[in-house]
Amino acid sequence: MSRRTGVVGYVPGAYDMFHIGHLNILKRARAECDHLIAGVVTDEVLEQVKGRAPIVPHAERMEIVGSMGCVDEVVTDVSADKVVMWERLGFDVLFKGDDWKGTPKGDRLEADLGARGVRVVYFPYTVHTSSTALRALITGSR
Repeated sequence: MSRRTGVVGYVPGAYDMFHIGHLNILKRARAECDHLIAGVVTDEVLEQVKGRAPIVPHAERMEIVGSMGCVDEVVTDVSADKVVMWERLGFDVLFKGDDWKGTPKGDRLEADLGARGVRVVYFPYTVHTSSTALRALITGSR
């Protein structure tokens, strides 16, 4: 782990079937902070939240995300509740895709983290390439 200085950013995600949308959010987040931590959600949490297991196992997703030059640190994200990860990591800003903005879950995220002095910054969601779209293409389902 490298030393955390300046503005610490956190970008959680499944990072299943790593694609351009994942790269975009990591690169944009890197430009907005001094130290970028990427949280890779466990298989169990992903299955709980999305109702299905990831295609790429957690250990492999950790390796892929951790190898990105724009990421200073990669950690296992153990909860759908990002306050849990804030308590562990103490980040200043959390980055999410703008598909969360203005939704009940996004509003809750902003309220919960805002009460702790954490900003939530949204980046454009890559609609044309997502893990959900890739999964549908591979499996023939929607």
